[in-house]
Amino acid sequence: MELTALELATIAGGSAPLGDASARATSFTIDSRLIEADGCFVALVGDRDGHDYVRDAFARGARVAIVTRPVTGDPPPGGAIVKVDNAYDALAALGRAARAALGDAIVVGITGSAGKTGTKDLIAAALSPKFSVHASRESYNNEAGVPLTLLAAPTASEAVVLEMGARAPGDIAVLSLIARPTVGVITNIGLAHAGPLGGRAGVAKVKGELLEALDSSGLAVLDARDPATPGLVARTTAEVVLVSVDDDTDTAAVRARAVMLDGDLRPRFRLESRWGNADVALAVRGAHQVVNATLAAAVALASGVAVDDVAAGLATVEPAKWRMEIDRTANGVVVLDDAYNANPGSMAAALEALARVDVPGRRLAVLGEMRELGELSEAEHAAVGDLAGSIAVDALVTVGPAAAPIAERARAVGVAVTEVPDAATALDAVMSYVAAGDAVLVKGSRAVGLELVAIALRGSAR
Repeated sequence: MELTALELATIAGGSAPLGDASARATSFTIDSRLIEADGCFVALVGDRDGHDYVRDAFARGARVAIVTRPVTGDPPPGGAIVKVDNAYDALAALGRAARAALGDAIVVGITGSAGKTGTKDLIAAALSPKFSVHASRESYNNEAGVPLTLLAAPTASEAVVLEMGARAPGDIAVLSLIARPTVGVITNIGLAHAGPLGGRAGVAKVKGELLEALDSSGLAVLDARDPATPGLVARTTAEVVLVSVDDDTDTAAVRARAVMLDGDLRPRFRLESRWGNADVALAVRGAHQVVNATLAAAVALASGVAVDDVAAGLATVEPAKWRMEIDRTANGVVVLDDAYNANPGSMAAALEALARVDVPGRRLAVLGEMRELGELSEAEHAAVGDLAGSIAVDALVTVGPAAAPIAERARAVGVAVTEVPDAATALDAVMSYVAAGDAVLVKGSRAVGLELVAIALRGSAR
């Protein structure tokens, strides 16, 4: 979306621009390092104060800056500064304007406790044979990321695919007011952010805000096997399409049958639907990706994409960074890099993937804390320890004090366990232990920083 400084000020409810009111912004960012020529830099205040980087943004080519307080110096020649009362509100207003400019485009909103990014990538690929598609980058799923994704959508976009995250009740509802989705996808209802959201029931309540935002002409896509699905279905007037994996449920319109994994955990399955059938081969890893692929297929098939084209599109998606990336190093170590984040559901999926890897050596796991579980933390960490023992993990490194129940339960069934306080110490521990022919899983909440371990393991033995 392209807007002049004056147009930006009008939409965002800001004051008259300081500098050139006709200065035109052609892109938008909240990170001065990512500024493009003629871009607009929005100075948010969070862990860092964006106002400290306004001069840097202009030096890198920004044309307009949106601020909430005065900054030192005037804008450069041909540039402008727009002052608003609240930068997040300004972004929301700009996002709504960008959504309005998309008209009758398909807008897919995706939420859930796990799998949002993978499902987003699969939906975008499944829609792309028929539509011009724009999708959110990485995990742009919050009050800044959703407006920025809409603002980045080319005017010719026929479909936009958005992630929507939540840390508090009402978050999804607010994002839906900005994006006005025509399709809502819920990947699953688990325990991610269960602490602040109020347990599994609270998670379901918040995620269901997406379905309530759909009108009767919309489409809701859900997993028939998720226990929360019946309650979610009752909250929408939209058409509902259910999916299932190796299940004979009569209510599923899209099914994955005969699921198999190859030696690198890439799934193969038969896609069956009321729109036709096709064989699907995925490049993303893990059995859990099959349900994500069926959700994506349902969106695309219901939108008019031919089933063979859906299968071809799904096959093009590669693993996202730090999300079940598999690397076989030169000396035969298999690294399962799933370090981006963790919750009970995704931790279980990762351990099950480790159990399926065919290696001559041992299976090792570096498991960090799962954050934001509230009063469920101890029990859910203990359950992970039980699972690690049941799938015959040979050695385990647990990271952080909240991961102590994992260590305790795994040690009780004979797993060799090392407990460490942080990622750097975890790296030392696993490096001293791993050998040729082993497989190593790295998984933990984002704040634990276990990508340090995964990157070192993937590069150390080449």
